[in-house]
Amino acid sequence: MLSEPLAFAYAGWGMGLALIIFYGFISCYTAKILAGIILSDPRLRSYADIGRKAFGPRSTVVISILFCLELFAVSVILVTLYADSLHSLIPRYSSDTYKLWGILILIPTVFLPLSLLSYTSILGIISTIFVVIVILVDGVSKTESPGSLWSPAETSIGIDNWNHLGIAFGLFMAGFSGHAVIPSLARDMVDPSEFNRMINWAFIVATSIYTLIACTGYLMFGNSVSAEISMDLLSTPGYNTALNEAALWMLVLSPLSKFALTTQPLNTAIQILLGIDRPLSSPEELATKLSAPQHGSRITLKAALGVLQRITVTLLSVTVSILVPEFSAAMAFLGSFSAFVLCVIGPIAAKVAINGRCGVFDGFVMALAVVMGVWGTGAAFLDA
Repeated sequence: MLSEPLAFAYAGWGMGLALIIFYGFISCYTAKILAGIILSDPRLRSYADIGRKAFGPRSTVVISILFCLELFAVSVILVTLYADSLHSLIPRYSSDTYKLWGILILIPTVFLPLSLLSYTSILGIISTIFVVIVILVDGVSKTESPGSLWSPAETSIGIDNWNHLGIAFGLFMAGFSGHAVIPSLARDMVDPSEFNRMINWAFIVATSIYTLIACTGYLMFGNSVSAEISMDLLSTPGYNTALNEAALWMLVLSPLSKFALTTQPLNTAIQILLGIDRPLSSPEELATKLSAPQHGSRITLKAALGVLQRITVTLLSVTVSILVPEFSAAMAFLGSFSAFVLCVIGPIAAKVAINGRCGVFDGFVMALAVVMGVWGTGAAFLDA
């Protein structure tokens, strides 16, 4: 959400509106594909199960690696967001310094049980709503440019830079990633027949919020908007400083609290791939395992390796965030590589493999997703 105005600055009004609506529609379409497959076979429960049915057992490792890359990219983004927000609030120290200090908070949290970490999602919801309100209040309360909706900044109708357009692909698509939860969501619904109606409304709401923030932020700051619009709120004179500082403090606390929740499935998947943990048959078993008290004081080699692995992932997240400090580059990679593969290409490819035929629409969308994904990934690396 924070990077949507920058995506509009890169794509221009025409392409920006077309892309955000198109991605919302396609993501909703592929979510229905995943739900249809999972509900057609009672033996299936997860995205990996769908891949195994469509492409064979060897696909499980590939899908696990893709999910690990996506979750790792999210963890890097969370580190960058909290450090950049803290630097804007207290500019005495650099963002890199805050990232290093954050290790002292992040490492202990990755060992907390899932039952406790799940409550941190409430902070994320409150933070999102609060930031949306603050951006709208700022835009309406200020009458002069920059940062005013009454006196819009300079914007573009068309595309000014084709490499930036590739980055915009990823920035837009990153907001619609998260298809990993779709199979479990469809399976756990009281009335799965209501899934399509529910998911239609879910994507209508999400696309509307993204479009609102994108258009508002682009009108307020134009082509000079920052990678995170939250950075512009504090640096622009004329706003309610206390209100904007409160919003930025939410963007400091929320990523810090969500880091462990995000890396929990990543750490579990890595431990399974490395053979230092056994595969789990269901999310419920994972929750039970993480929440259960550990009896006995003897530390096994696997337990020690598990601790080392969690610390290593945290240190790597901070290191990559320091090496790739651009928030937009990390977001673009998340959207261009992970989101296109897991949210568009994967579901359609699974549908084609299971049905044994490919329709014209599915073929067109998959080909377009491949082009945009490759283009966006390359642009993200060049921008980094």
